[in-house]
Amino acid sequence: MTAQSPTTMRRFGVLTALAVLFASLALSVQAQAQEQSESQTSFGTEQTRDIEKIVHDYLLEHPEVIFEAAEIYQQRQKLAEEARHQEAITAYAGVLRGAPGDPVLGAPDGDVVLVEFFDYRCPYCRKVADTLRETVAEDGNVRLVMKELPILGPQSVKAARAALAAHKQDPAKYEAFHYALMAAPGDMSDPQIRQIARDIGLDVEQLEADMQDPSVDEVIGRAHALAQALGISGTPAFVIGNTLVPGAIDQAALKRLISQARAKAS
Repeated sequence: MTAQSPTTMRRFGVLTALAVLFASLALSVQAQAQEQSESQTSFGTEQTRDIEKIVHDYLLEHPEVIFEAAEIYQQRQKLAEEARHQEAITAYAGVLRGAPGDPVLGAPDGDVVLVEFFDYRCPYCRKVADTLRETVAEDGNVRLVMKELPILGPQSVKAARAALAAHKQDPAKYEAFHYALMAAPGDMSDPQIRQIARDIGLDVEQLEADMQDPSVDEVIGRAHALAQALGISGTPAFVIGNTLVPGAIDQAALKRLISQARAKAS
């Protein structure tokens, strides 16, 4: 699954919040009714109907209350989600900095760690590739950890395996191969991947052999497990310092988050 537009996500969030709010209200009323029945309170049928009518009329006269409640609910959910992300990022800090087999670009000893989860067939990953490359190069002190997360079918998996095999064969050529795959038109066909490898100067026969190495699948498997632990369900996704950023990001926001991560680290 690729990233959705912010407008679509906001609309979905409001509808979800409203649905949960109404469900919660229904359960609350049901629970209160059950408690009243069990404790044999003084509320009779007519009094209960009167209370329900008061609530009903008030909501009709002040519908903004529903949206205010939905916004509060969304804010609480967002804060809770951010807290979960923080806990997960702290728990997996070592793996995020780079596990065996993970390609690392930028400055290996950079003071800010930037992690990208990506799929070569993801249009949003392709769109943000040049922005990411330019920003990291311009900054000069960012450790960019690449997490191959093929989620868009068999050809995505083949492209990821090819990239990791390229890194295994010659780490110095991984970056060129990675960005060539990101810039390539089409749908990552086998002949296309082989031709890109030739153009980069890789040994294609060795590349295809290394693609079947179990260690390559282990790297991809770890990336999937880490994404699941962090709550990442689409590509691209970034971890910048202690901040999780789902979806594509523009250069201004990327620079700002890098600066914030640097300030927190210092």
